[in-house]
Parts: sequence; C-alpha cells; structure tokens
Amino acid sequence: MLTFNVNIIKTVNIIGSGIGGLATAIRLAVKGYSVTIFEKNSYPGGKLSELVLGKYRFDKGPSLLTLPQLIDELTHLSGSKNKFKYQQLNTITHYFFEDGTQLKAKKDIHEFAKEINLKLNEPESTVIKHIEKSSFYYNIIADIFLKQSISKPKNFLNKRTLKGILNIPKLALFSTMHQQNSSAFKNPKTVQLFNRYATYNGSNPYKAPALLNVIPHLELNLGAYLPENGMHQITTHLVDLAKELGVQIKYNETVEEITIEKNRATGLISNTNKYESDLTISDVDINFLYKKLLPQKYTPIKTLAQEKSSSAYVFYWGIKKEFNELGVHNVLFSNNYAEEFSCLFETDEPYFDPTIYINITSKKCRNDAPIGSENWFVMVNVPHNKFQKEIKYADELRKNVISKINRILNTHIEQYIEEEAILDPFGIELQTASFGGSLYGNSSNNKFSAFLRHANFSNKIKGLYLVGGSVHPGGGIPLCLLSAKIVSDIIPNNNN
Repeated sequence: MLTFNVNIIKTVNIIGSGIGGLATAIRLAVKGYSVTIFEKNSYPGGKLSELVLGKYRFDKGPSLLTLPQLIDELTHLSGSKNKFKYQQLNTITHYFFEDGTQLKAKKDIHEFAKEINLKLNEPESTVIKHIEKSSFYYNIIADIFLKQSISKPKNFLNKRTLKGILNIPKLALFSTMHQQNSSAFKNPKTVQLFNRYATYNGSNPYKAPALLNVIPHLELNLGAYLPENGMHQITTHLVDLAKELGVQIKYNETVEEITIEKNRATGLISNTNKYESDLTISDVDINFLYKKLLPQKYTPIKTLAQEKSSSAYVFYWGIKKEFNELGVHNVLFSNNYAEEFSCLFETDEPYFDPTIYINITSKKCRNDAPIGSENWFVMVNVPHNKFQKEIKYADELRKNVISKINRILNTHIEQYIEEEAILDPFGIELQTASFGGSLYGNSSNNKFSAFLRHANFSNKIKGLYLVGGSVHPGGGIPLCLLSAKIVSDIIPNNNN
C-alpha cells in the first residue's frame, strides 16, 4: 500500500495537458499542492484541441459531450465564477443507411423508440427495454468499476460491490455486444445502430463484452450535450480553472525522462531543464510512458502487448453549402458492419465501404463557419498504425468517403469543399503520443478488459500516478475526467 508523509509532499509534476491532466491539476491544486503541467505542444488539450482553416473552426478530436456535471464539479471545486456553458441536444444523431432509410435519435427515448418502430419495425417496448438494460448496467458497475480504483482491494469491501456480485448473472458477461443486440432486435439495422457504441472506446462489437452496452445509457438516458463554443471550450475552461488556482503550464516543453531514485519518482527531465517534485503524474499513453520515459525494467510487458483500440482518419472540410438533412452528429452506415470491423482489427487498411461519421458544430455554434456554410468533421474508423509505417491508403479512402457521401446525400460534395485538412493515425501519434494513433489505448475486445487496464498508480514506482484514456477506467471524455478523480481520491490532502 502506498503511504505518504503529508507534511513533505508539496509539488506535483504532470506530464501532458489532456483533459485528464488538466482535471487532475485542478483537483490537486484545490488540495493544496503546487502543480506544474508539462506540454510538448504549443497548445493544451491533447486530442481535445481545435483547428482553424480560413473562416472555419473545427474541434480536432472528441465531438460528443456526456456527463457534463463532471466539468461542473471541477468548476464548483475550484470556486471559480467562470461557469461552463453548454446545451443539451434535442436530436442526438441522424442515421443514414445505403437503402435510403433515415432516422433520428431524439433525447426522449420514447420518441426514439417510436422512430425505430416507424422506420425499422421494432416494437417500441423492445427498444425501451434495451435502453433500460443499459441503465441497469450503469447503475451496477459505475460505482464499482468507473468511479474508484479497482486495483485497491479495500474498495471492494462494501455494499456496492456485494450488490454487483449478486447481479453478475444479469450482466451477460459471457456474451458479446453483437450477440446481445442480435437477440434483442430482429432488424439488422437496429442491431447495427446499437453495435455502433463499441466504437466509442475503439472496440469491436463482435468481440467486445455485452457489458459495453452500458455506453448508450450515457447518451440516450443522461443526454448528449454541446458546449456553447464547441468541444474545445472544455479545454479552455479547464485551463482557465487551473490557472486561477495557480497551476503553471509549460508549453513546448517535451518530457524526456522521469527521474527515479530507490523506486520512487523524484521529478523529470525535459528538453530544457530538470525539475524535481514530490509526485509525478502521467497523462500520456502508457506505451510512450514505459518505452520513452522510464527504465525498461519497469515495463509491464503483458499490459503493453494487449490489443490496441482502433484509430481514425479525419477530413476537416469547410463546406460552402448548408445541408438541412444533417444535424450536429451524423452517421452514414456501412453495408457490411462485420466485414468493416474485421478489417479494423485484422488488417492494416480500412474497409472499402466504411461507416462515416460527420460532426457539424456550426449547426449550433454559428461562428464556426461563414453564413450559408458548414464545418464538416468527417471521421472514419481505421486500424491503428501498429507497424509505424507511412499511410498509403489515403487517396483511396478519400475517394471512397466522397463516393459514399454523394450516394447517400444525393450530392456532389467535392464542389463544395472550400477548405481541407486531414489527420491520420500517424499524425495522431505525432501530436498526442498515442501508440499507432490508437484513440483509446487498449481495446475492450475481451470480457476481462475492465480488469486488464493499467491502474491509476504504479505498483513498482512510488509517487507515480497515471490518468487519461489509456489507463483505468478507459478512454473518452467522462472516463478521462473520472481517472483524474480517482487519482485525486488516492492522493492525500496537502492542506494542513
């Protein structure tokens, strides 16, 4: 068990200014620590940064906000008067299929169930029951697996854990997402729609455990939100809170080594200086942490060898036209989902008919594009770049994406592309140090995946803690914020 003398722990160095690192900085500053964040880029946020092309603004990475109360909690803790402003989306996602079928996921699950009944002929009661099951899963596992360290035995000696154990037979631990969804619905399109949630943590619904059907609960029951000024507002808000608390952020400062003495982290060495600290917190991918910043003897070989999550190929397009049939979130489905996921995890190239996700924040944030235009964030899931090689499928992928958009939306999108930039797995790794550009660290294509993620602290190095998407409890904005809360709960208060 890790123990500390509260009277001598004063300083904290955090590597990386992703939202996990920023949230940890806020929580520890509130606890009385002197916190410094080291960021290799000239900007904060990691994947949650922004891009400006001409008159268009884009969120570079995550595009969906759930559980905004986790950000509200940080605002409250900090005592700041700078409130985080956001709105709930009435229509969450617009779905499009190749045969012309279209439907909208409304925030009211009963309206959504009626839509699925109307378009896909599924009984409304079946849809409601499935979404309620997602809620049941969340209520059982959230306190046990998401909001606390699962690497500390004492956390399992309580009534919540007993409740979870008693409900294990109801958690479908030995079924996959696809198996559960296929048994629940009769229309393959409905199955595909709910299988899609596996991509929220870069996994394969044909292999991932059915327990991942907990994900729809966050979106369909608790709501999907958009910050007033786009997703990058999350980063700017957290940076503001951190600065108000006295947190220092050193940009363009690349950490090259974590210094270790007698199996304790004592500080770090950057490209410009050496900095001592009482605690060190890593908000970088665990592959980068162990392969670049720590001596080889500490490397958890089995953890790093686990299957990685998928990556993404993103086109940022300034579109000089408005498409009324599209919303903030749009999905154009592949005709063969099973084959698409087979390509994602068993080959080095994406499927020729990929599912396309289009995010358009200018639908709600009018300043993100000129009047009469839209900012399209067009994303396709692709394999992570495990061999660290040049991306050679770019031209073919762009051709396939444009062809599919033209087909489904009955348009000629090329003539409306006014600005363009791309982000591929190689670029994702370069900018965020995510191995091969994998978006969520290790995948969840294993029924024991929740227990196989790296803990939020090191068993071998005292004073070293880990946050972010590649460690417990997982990837995505809510889980990264929860990782910060877990670490903060482990570390004692420094106010005397």
